[in-house]
Amino acid sequence: MFSKSCEYAIKAMIFVAQKSNADTRVGIKEISKGTDAPEHFMAKIMQDLSRRKLIHSVKGPNGGFYMDASDLKNSIADIVKAIDGDVIYSDCVLGLKVCSEKNPCPVHFEYKEIKKSLIKMIENNTIADFNEKLDTGMYFLKNK
Repeated sequence: MFSKSCEYAIKAMIFVAQKSNADTRVGIKEISKGTDAPEHFMAKIMQDLSRRKLIHSVKGPNGGFYMDASDLKNSIADIVKAIDGDVIYSDCVLGLKVCSEKNPCPVHFEYKEIKKSLIKMIENNTIADFNEKLDTGMYFLKNK
């Protein structure tokens, strides 16, 4: 559904949101460890998210990434679009270039309903929503 970069980006944003509750900045090492992501890969993703103004960053010895209240209002779709573009809205699940209503792949119509649900979920959920779910203790972000 999402690229590996996008999966890491979503987890990282939620992880930083959790840490930002305590008004702290989170470094790449901690984000990588907290999300089970390769450090060098995560550094590129976080730099890209910062450049796109989805998260804040501060350089220096006390630097790192953090989120403010307005950042928490970003939808999961905002992150997906920043990392993967609009492919979730248009691409064929089998990767065919000519898949459409008139020229469907074997799973086109079944996947169409799944895609609608997925798009609704990412557009209607914010970082704050996921953050609140984690705060309940009923959900997790990293395998134990």
